[in-house]
Amino acid sequence: MKKQNSYSKIKIDIDKEFKDKFIKSYYEIRKRYIKAKYDLSWDSSGLSAGKFCEIILRFLQKKLIGTYIPFGQHISNFTSECNKLMNLPETSGNVSLRIIIPRAILFLYTIRGKRGVGHVGGDIDNNEIDATIIFNTATWVFCEIIRLFHSLAIEEANDYISMILEKIIPDVWTIEDKKRVLKKDLNFKQKTLLLLYSDSSIGALVEDIFSWVEHSNLTYYKRDVLKKLHDEKLIEYNKKDDIVYLSPLGEIEVENNILSK
Repeated sequence: MKKQNSYSKIKIDIDKEFKDKFIKSYYEIRKRYIKAKYDLSWDSSGLSAGKFCEIILRFLQKKLIGTYIPFGQHISNFTSECNKLMNLPETSGNVSLRIIIPRAILFLYTIRGKRGVGHVGGDIDNNEIDATIIFNTATWVFCEIIRLFHSLAIEEANDYISMILEKIIPDVWTIEDKKRVLKKDLNFKQKTLLLLYSDSSIGALVEDIFSWVEHSNLTYYKRDVLKKLHDEKLIEYNKKDDIVYLSPLGEIEVENNILSK
């Protein structure tokens, strides 16, 4: 049986000819960005952005006009093609498809081509800021298309998008319903902070985070790790509900002393 790619499980109600290319190209951008966080290879982290933009352009052409530049055929003037979409009448389709997304991919395409991404001759060498804006813009486009063409209830779609937008921490691996810290030489306090940082918008159940850090004794973990982190104001430990939250001081601690370690 052919192994199914993880991105093929994403629910989005668009034509298959675009779906697989669209999702795969986004995940290539994501993968390069994560890798760049490890080895600081910012010059290559946006290499997949051009392909992503061209796929999105063709998808918008199909949805708004009914025809599109075939895959394999060169797009001679990307700016002109985006402008054609932005000049379509309101009756052609949703404002996000007609104007906002075309503007986003045109910006992304320009950054890709003019800031030294993937070739010599850009005005400015690609750096972390450029790589981050490339990734964030692509993520926004990705989520906006899911929002417009999801096959989920609106509440589920919002949760799904929130999951995609979760902080990308290359040292934290999410697998099935659990997380694992990949960074070596961290103690249990540091592992706890890093795991909470990976999705600081919500708290974590004590039993979950205890399992994720792979501590051997829950009682000792609460006493020696959670209580001390709480006393240092790095987390909020809600004993009543058995939930822990990362504090602003905890975020600073992770960014200054754990991610850079």
